Amino acid sequence: MSDTPFGFGLPPEEPENGDEGKKKDPTEGGQSAGGMGNPFGFGPGAGGDNPFAAMFGSMNPNDLGAAFQQLGQMLSYEGGPVNWDMAKQIARQTVSQGTPDGSKDASVGPSERASVDEALRLADLWLDGVTSMPSGSVSTVAWSRAEWVEATLPAWQQLVDPVAERVGLAMGEVLPEEMQAMAGPLIGMMRSMGGAMFGQQIGQAVGTLAGEVVGSTDIGLPLGPAGKAALLPLNVERFGKDLSVPQDEVRLYLALREAAHQRLFAHVPWLRSHLFGAVEAYARGIKVDTSKLEDVVGQFDPSQPEQLQDALQQGMFQPEDTPEQKASLARLETALALVEGWVDAVVHEAAKSRLTSSDALRETMRRRRASGGPAEQTFATLIGLQLRPRRLRDAARLWASLTDARGLEGRDALWAHPDMLPTAHDLDDPDGFVHHEQADFSELDKMLGEAAKGPQKPSESDEGKEDGKGGPEQ
Repeated sequence: MSDTPFGFGLPPEEPENGDEGKKKDPTEGGQSAGGMGNPFGFGPGAGGDNPFAAMFGSMNPNDLGAAFQQLGQMLSYEGGPVNWDMAKQIARQTVSQGTPDGSKDASVGPSERASVDEALRLADLWLDGVTSMPSGSVSTVAWSRAEWVEATLPAWQQLVDPVAERVGLAMGEVLPEEMQAMAGPLIGMMRSMGGAMFGQQIGQAVGTLAGEVVGSTDIGLPLGPAGKAALLPLNVERFGKDLSVPQDEVRLYLALREAAHQRLFAHVPWLRSHLFGAVEAYARGIKVDTSKLEDVVGQFDPSQPEQLQDALQQGMFQPEDTPEQKASLARLETALALVEGWVDAVVHEAAKSRLTSSDALRETMRRRRASGGPAEQTFATLIGLQLRPRRLRDAARLWASLTDARGLEGRDALWAHPDMLPTAHDLDDPDGFVHHEQADFSELDKMLGEAAKGPQKPSESDEGKEDGKGGPEQ
């Protein structure tokens, strides 16, 4: 778990750009707009003790109007628990600043689009032979990082809003009823600024993630529009940069993973809502430290909004250590492991005889998931838990064993209903689950076969019993 869960930790610091730093006027101290080292833009900077200096940059007269307009937007925001307009703006700013290794976003050219389209279509053909599920891709797209941000924000909103909403409600519940009316304007201001601060943090996190992902399903959840198989050519190139693997093979392997995810989410209609519902159920278990929040409300100074940020970063929100909460986390981790394990198994089956580097690429992807790179850390910061399937290898081994025992259709049939899927206990004993399932399926096949034959014609003795002629006298 993250040390500062639920979206309140600092994102990774952006390294200094030596060339740009030399060109800056010494009077313009502080960081660039957006304050990558300070997610909400508060704290020391060009303005000394001015808490808004980092947010507003050098504050020269020409920028004052825009600065105060931004402040007005923060205080007047009356939307949901997160200021998503601000989140989008900050995410795009973060993308435009590039990644720590100096990689800058760029528009996708025609040749890159053609390569992505070809890879995704070829991947779909290969998958036809290793899964009973048909293609789930209606179209293929090649995204820039900025386009990825635009396309995935609706999914982020669905994931993050439950956490932020719980925080917002807590802000209004810490005061006694008789005081809430008097403190109404103050609470409203705190909620507005809380929405802005969430927007700042989420925007930076999503913008950072845009520099890491290679498609729309990297974290195991469907973030993009349904039916759109997507790759980010720039990030695909970065992924394979130090692997000593031909770029075409890297692109094809990642296309296989994206296309496999698309098939699963397209043809298991309950899966998306099941995963997002599990995230929301986990969020409902967040316990708010009301005593700490009461102190913040009682001492809140509108001229020092950084007080809210400090409170958010000091562990005000923690998961409840209850059996229900632990079970919720276990269900979510198991579901994600099963999704990733299935994708890992079918992609390996499709690639092993076609891509010479498939084993190396498979291991690279597994290590990327297991080690929790910047993408996983960023996501943990957003909603407060590690959305990384810790049992990927166990799940992949179970799906492979099911393929050997039941064939493609028998394996994929388990996705018909969530109650049919393996549990966390089954991942501990894959062989036991496979053999147990074989017995269950035999009985089920027998029942289905009898049902298919239709009702049997009753015998004469049965008819006699029914009309009272064939049974014993009463």
